[in-house]
Amino acid sequence: MSKTARERLFRVILDAICVLTFSALALLSASIVLAEAIPDLLTKKLAEYKGAERGQIISLKEDSLTREFPGYSFYVLRFRKYPVARLPPEPLKISNLFVVKPDGSLEHIVEPEILKKLFRISLVPITTQARAKDAAKAWLQLAQEFYQDGFFHFSIPEDFIRVTPMDSGGLEVFAKAIVNQQGGNAGEIAASLTFNPAGLLTNVSESVQIHRGMRPICQATKLLDHDPVVRGMAEQDILVMGKAAKGYLDEQRVKASPELQQAIDEIWQRIVAEGR
Repeated sequence: MSKTARERLFRVILDAICVLTFSALALLSASIVLAEAIPDLLTKKLAEYKGAERGQIISLKEDSLTREFPGYSFYVLRFRKYPVARLPPEPLKISNLFVVKPDGSLEHIVEPEILKKLFRISLVPITTQARAKDAAKAWLQLAQEFYQDGFFHFSIPEDFIRVTPMDSGGLEVFAKAIVNQQGGNAGEIAASLTFNPAGLLTNVSESVQIHRGMRPICQATKLLDHDPVVRGMAEQDILVMGKAAKGYLDEQRVKASPELQQAIDEIWQRIVAEGR
């Protein structure tokens, strides 16, 4: 068998292994919260959806969100897409924003149009350039979740934020969330927010150009494969993913044999040592 044919066969076998392995593993998964406990309001809401516990809950605590939305709390409920997708129960999506509001209500946001409505209703009028920049950052920090699969890492450089006074007396702010170019990921989300002279949001436009890089397909399970070609491909894929593969490697390590645990530890040490 040629090297190319062996590589294709390797991919097919990995996909099959993943379906079996992760279908079983999904039954044991637990929700995770970063930064703080889940509020009761959100816990009760998610309890209405059988299967919601398979998702990961993340608390968003960015400074611009805190400043522009005082009293609000933002959470992401994200379902894993790789190596095997965990399908969310309806009406949940792969990535979901939940907003706990000061009045004690909860809003579920799954698309930019609904997010625009939240900004129009909830933002205190924007009349200064500093606050316009904050509002643009807040938008990008939330909107990036609509395109997130758990392996993208975004940054919002100050150099990519520009505020332009309008002839009408309002403000227009442009900003970009840049994809960290790791593991083959690349691209950006560009947003423009327009505020009238009274500081009210009148328009949001967005341009998304994102390229997805390497994703896990059970490469860790093949680190000890007897075929050196298969081993080499598995190692290279994991090295390309770099630190973004940490969660996946940790999950695989828990259920691996001592020999495979050692191999996973060694590949992780290479990632750290090489700054990947």
